[in-house]
This record gives sequence, structure tokens and C-alpha cells, in this order.
Amino acid sequence: MNYRLTHLAQADISGILIWSYESFGEAAEARYAALIAAAIRDVAERSTDIGFTSHQELGDGVLTWHLAQSRGRSRGSDVRRPRHFLVCRRERDILAIGRVLHDAMDLQLHVTAGMDWS
Repeated sequence: MNYRLTHLAQADISGILIWSYESFGEAAEARYAALIAAAIRDVAERSTDIGFTSHQELGDGVLTWHLAQSRGRSRGSDVRRPRHFLVCRRERDILAIGRVLHDAMDLQLHVTAGMDWS
């Protein structure tokens, strides 16, 4: 399945990687970037909802995938405790990734039923 990142997801990823670099250095940023890429590959390759958490309260077909689920498939060194998850939904043959959020965030404050998925 093909995927696309919304502008919000792109901004989320940029912010996460900047924070990782500033807080932990270049190697940590590279590890987290590799993990995010692995998670995106993992969700795009899934043909079922197994492994996802459904969030119908946030809109039709909204799913989340925690980065920790992709740790074993990252092409970089291991990230011990990933703290982010992808917020996505299928749009025919494309998986739209709408946000990449920290797991301590209140999901309903950052994803709404009327969110722009373009």
C-alpha cells in the first residue's frame, strides 16, 4: 500500500527529530529517524488492522500505531523506549498518516473528527 504524510505529520516528524538532536545528539536523531521510517513502512505494508488501535471517536477509520511495535525492523540502532505513535487511516489504496504524536499527549486535543487529512 502506498502512503502519504499530511503537512501536520511532516511538521511533527521534523519537530521530533530536531528535539532528538538537540537533546541527545546526532546519533540519537539518526536512530529515531530510522525507527520512524520503519514504522511508516510497517503500517503501509499491513493489509489488516492487526497491530493497530482503532479510534473511531476521532473519525471514521482512524488508527494508531506505536513506534515501539517497529523496533525490531528499524534499519538503525535500537531505540530503547520510543515514545511516539502514528495516527493514520486508509483512503482506498493509500494510507494517510495524519500525525506523529508523543504518547503522553492527549490524542483528542491533537486529532479531531474534522481534521484535514490532505
